[in-house]
Amino acid sequence: MVLNRDFVGRTYAPSAPYEVSRVKIKEFAAAIGDNNPLYRDVEAARAAGHPDVVAPPTFPIVFCLPSDALLDPELGLNYAMVVHGEQRFEYQRPIVAGDALVSTSTVTTIRTAGTNELITIRIDVTDADGKLVCTAYNTIIERGGAA
Repeated sequence: MVLNRDFVGRTYAPSAPYEVSRVKIKEFAAAIGDNNPLYRDVEAARAAGHPDVVAPPTFPIVFCLPSDALLDPELGLNYAMVVHGEQRFEYQRPIVAGDALVSTSTVTTIRTAGTNELITIRIDVTDADGKLVCTAYNTIIERGGAA
């Protein structure tokens, strides 16, 4: 089924704050196989000018997905046919342990490519002061959705 184009431009309510912890950063770094000491060692992170351990660049995937937009039944997304198409992040500053981050999702595009439907969601991640930390862009492909 073709995705509901009325969702383009729709912004969802901000998420509850996600508390970034040293443990979660360490677990994520281990899961992706990255031994960078900035992700594990407070002193190494401080020596590099950070207030605490730093999260790997792809860490926001932990709390950004699934986006409320993708869970909305009126969108018409068939999860059985979904594959991850693209993910990218634009940073204003690194994420560090101790951050309380809120994400706000906006559907930016829905388009057809062959027999597939593609939806792109922009997720703005802000800190406790409301300052932008990073923006995540996630493209999901529904295989055969346009057939």
